[in-house]
Amino acid sequence: MAAAVGEGHGMTSEAGAGQAKALPARARLVDVAKRAGVTKSVVSRILNDDTTLRIRPETRERVLAVAAELGYRPNVTARALSVSRTRAFALLIPDLSNSVYAAVTRGAFRRARDHGYVLLIAEDAAGDDDAAYAELVTAGRVDGLLVASSRPEHPLVERLLADRGGLAHVFLNREVQGSNRNVGMDMQGASALVVDHLHGRGHRRIGMVTGPLDLAPARSRLDGFQGRLRELGLDDTAHSAGTFSEAGGCAAAHGLLDARPELTALYASTFPQAVGVMKAVRDRGWKVPDDVSLIAYDDLPMAEFLDPPLTTLAMPLATLGAAAVDALVDQIEGRVIGSRQVLGGYEIVERASVAAPRD
Repeated sequence: MAAAVGEGHGMTSEAGAGQAKALPARARLVDVAKRAGVTKSVVSRILNDDTTLRIRPETRERVLAVAAELGYRPNVTARALSVSRTRAFALLIPDLSNSVYAAVTRGAFRRARDHGYVLLIAEDAAGDDDAAYAELVTAGRVDGLLVASSRPEHPLVERLLADRGGLAHVFLNREVQGSNRNVGMDMQGASALVVDHLHGRGHRRIGMVTGPLDLAPARSRLDGFQGRLRELGLDDTAHSAGTFSEAGGCAAAHGLLDARPELTALYASTFPQAVGVMKAVRDRGWKVPDDVSLIAYDDLPMAEFLDPPLTTLAMPLATLGAAAVDALVDQIEGRVIGSRQVLGGYEIVERASVAAPRD
């Protein structure tokens, strides 16, 4: 539910011989919340007799007592704004050109429609943070945010964390530590499955092209990869980081293969990176999979049309989008808030880019 706005202060009136005297400032919702030790959202829902709110009776009584003590009176305009809904959500993605987000968007769109909402899509690229926030949040255009674009020191993320009782929101795919509003997939288990697949084909010298390690998804994929290698008694140190792009994958693969030419298989942590890895292998005069086997995180239809067709790890992206919408609706309707994970749902899609290791 959008945070109430327009909580005003008292006007001035004339007193005595035409002298103006300021009236005491009217108690605000935030004043009641601070004195009672709860959030503004909880105060608002108690004062509006929200029957879906699960709260201890003593907390409810304390809030009502504080409101009476402070003489709090709801601002009529703010209340009207707070109960009105646009029946719209916004999905913020980091790159509109990334085809992987099409599956997430499709799942979110269909589930939002089931709940009676429309879904707006916005690109939240680096450098556009204020524009994305102003356009969708402060303008009151949406009832909630699905944020798939979180990154370190993101101003929007900081604003949402600072006002947890404000606009309903969830972070999907890219977790935000301490938010308690993450919706993600089992990336570690999925990456372990990649190692198992390559190990089953006979590979013992396996490397990984990772994403930027300041991003939670990149760390999770690397953790799952390294963890399973250690369990198998294999070297887990062969990895190189690059941006989540073709160029990033190509550069990281060049660096990795320069340092570790003995590697017989590579795992790319995004589909675009895998395309870059294929170029790096060709640049060396090698072939996939004759010299190096390759598998990519995420599956796209174009994988079948690459040369060779690319083996991939298909993730439950549509299910992720739907689960994020469900979590957002639960927030708006006053149900329990908490992080969620889509368990399972991933699988290896075998094509021609993985073979037995070279001699």
